[in-house]
Amino acid sequence: MNHRSHVSTEDRAAAQSLVAEIEEQERDLVLPRFTHDDAWRLGCLLVELATERALPVAIDVRKGPQQVFHAGLEGSTADNDSWIARKVRVVERFGASSFLVGQRSRARGLEFNEQHELALQEYAAHGGAFPVRVDGVGIVGVVTVSGLPQADDHALVVEGLRAFAGR
Repeated sequence: MNHRSHVSTEDRAAAQSLVAEIEEQERDLVLPRFTHDDAWRLGCLLVELATERALPVAIDVRKGPQQVFHAGLEGSTADNDSWIARKVRVVERFGASSFLVGQRSRARGLEFNEQHELALQEYAAHGGAFPVRVDGVGIVGVVTVSGLPQADDHALVVEGLRAFAGR
């Protein structure tokens, strides 16, 4: 397949800067453990943050393939659930946050779905899904927010994980 660049030079530069920032977040946000109770507490913490700000989001926390927590706040829709599933597939397939995977493609001047020849209806490399990593184990789950612009979805997840990890 011919992967022609569809991303402007300015967007590529911005994406390159974001890639480094997100990679640092992923290195920093590693937990000592992650139980079902932890997944529930992380989900509740994100609901509190979103509710305080009246954010119209859906929040999802998974441990392995199991959905342990899901909440649709006022203003979110069933479409957010579809976005969550598509973002989670990106994390599970590529082992990195959905925002990082998408920005890596943009930094190369490519659109994610074209680059990887993946269906838009199945994979969304947009911000909001973040791998839950446990020290010495690796990725054990995914935490996702959907309903805001992608950078804001990602930022809310990072804020929630930082608060949860006590950082």
